[in-house]
Amino acid sequence: MVETPTETPAEPPAEVPADPKTELREQAADALARLQAELGDAIVEHGAAYGDVVVRVDREAWRITAQVCKQKLDCDYLSFIAGIDWMPTPAVTEDGSGDTSTPAQPKEQTYGVAGSEGRYQLFAVVMSTRRKSWRVILKTDLPDDDLHVESWVPVYAGADWHEREAWEMYGFVFDGHPSLRHLYLPSEFEGHPLRKDYPLLAREVKPWPGLVDVEPMPGEAADDEAAPALDGGETA
Repeated sequence: MVETPTETPAEPPAEVPADPKTELREQAADALARLQAELGDAIVEHGAAYGDVVVRVDREAWRITAQVCKQKLDCDYLSFIAGIDWMPTPAVTEDGSGDTSTPAQPKEQTYGVAGSEGRYQLFAVVMSTRRKSWRVILKTDLPDDDLHVESWVPVYAGADWHEREAWEMYGFVFDGHPSLRHLYLPSEFEGHPLRKDYPLLAREVKPWPGLVDVEPMPGEAADDEAAPALDGGETA
């Protein structure tokens, strides 16, 4: 009698471990659900970054988003507001000049979690001091030809300096800010230094703000000057 071989049952597929880069923590998923309920279509896109939720909202809803985060999500602390310039970094030639037509980065452009419609974005991080791991990362797009957005100062007073820095370094204009004025640079300074196309090497032609002559350390002499003579004609 010939025995019929029995089939070995297939093993169930192994569970794929969660990717910490793309999986939301429970608190972050809860925060996203609340934002979706409050903002609806004002949310353009969302994603996850190492457990935190990243939400890109319509520019017209930027201040409303701040109000929702503070009042509905208990995010009472503003960590920071900053700008992003997604323009590929220009290559620098041997003579030190930048060529914006030849990017140093690969031609394939990426815009991070939750994407972007173009070159400029504003992003912020808010969190709760009472809820553990309760943090939200927010982004909004700013059109190249209209870099205006509503100020968060009426909602988070601490936005004052952050917005002044973004105005100074990127040229973003915060409507409703109590006093947009220079924070680091002199009032006559031209341009926005954190834009990718700003020619930083131009400092060789036009002195960089804050550039001063530095005195040598004690016991050191400048290369082009003799060490000062001591009494008796001896040198140091």
